[in-house]
Amino acid sequence: MPVNQIVTPLDSAVLDSKEQYSLYFKIVDHALKELVSSIKKYYIFSDQESVFIKQYCELLIYSIEAMRIKYLYDKEALLKIDLTESGFPNYLELRYLYNDLLLRNEYVEKLPNIEELRNDFLDQLLRDKKHISDEKLHQASSIIYYTTIDQNYIFKRFIQGKIIKTTDHESEYVVSWCFYDISLNRPFICFMYFNYSGKRIEEYTKEIYEVLKNNADRNMNLDAMAFGIDKKLSKVKPRKIRRIDLGPIHSVFAKDENVITHAVMTSIVAKETDLSSFVLSLNVDQVHTKGSFKEGKFLSSQELQIWNAEKSENYLFASHRTIQMLYDKLPMLMDTLTTKPFEVNELTN
Repeated sequence: MPVNQIVTPLDSAVLDSKEQYSLYFKIVDHALKELVSSIKKYYIFSDQESVFIKQYCELLIYSIEAMRIKYLYDKEALLKIDLTESGFPNYLELRYLYNDLLLRNEYVEKLPNIEELRNDFLDQLLRDKKHISDEKLHQASSIIYYTTIDQNYIFKRFIQGKIIKTTDHESEYVVSWCFYDISLNRPFICFMYFNYSGKRIEEYTKEIYEVLKNNADRNMNLDAMAFGIDKKLSKVKPRKIRRIDLGPIHSVFAKDENVITHAVMTSIVAKETDLSSFVLSLNVDQVHTKGSFKEGKFLSSQELQIWNAEKSENYLFASHRTIQMLYDKLPMLMDTLTTKPFEVNELTN
């Protein structure tokens, strides 16, 4: 197993209280929903790309909500939040979700009957005038977790999108995929625009998906990714590959040394911004072909693309007040952005 696929909980931390977990889940959920809304509002990506980005983000939002339900009243097991430049849950938490649901029947059998639990709730609230115990609340949330969460919608380490016709004038097809990089604990969304030299793309689809899963499932040099895909797919002529780095989410829960995180933290301490303020970073890298060359012997040569890397696109999403703070504290960094920060709604309780 490659080193960057080894997962440990050492780069993560737990929070101190249910209130902190509640705020954390609200911030991550709100940041992702505002991102989806902003992509549509500000036309940052093409219509086709926007559709796929929205779908991948919705899977992540669904998984975050599943985690919220899972850990809501559990005093023994605590969600681990990544300590690196991420702001997302540690990858292990996503894997735990998936594994939990593989064993859902075993867990459900150990939980009390729904009707009995409902009657207990009514007795305590209406007859005894007492609060529901944390143990009973945990049982109720566990029932919801194991009976309503759909395993098919859990964000996995690698998610394959479909090959479709593209409106890009240089290419015939586009395929998307998404992965959760284990070493960075951040999701990445990729698009490959390509032409196909065979007769029917359906006959080659399985091979394309297999190569993407094995060669483009983690953060790496984009030139190397493009070359690996190009070399292994002789009937595919890639024209352009785009990779979107989703995150970090800079908030009061981040523990990294990023200058944006530091600015957010100091502004919260100084009460210049609310405790729930955040900044979501988004970076886009892209390579496109500028020609080709032959590799191999005369009778067995393969045409490979020559790749040209474009300048990275850097975007920030934050509320109006937080954007003002960033301009005040980090004016030089703001000048390096591809465009001015995109304004999103503040998180309200």
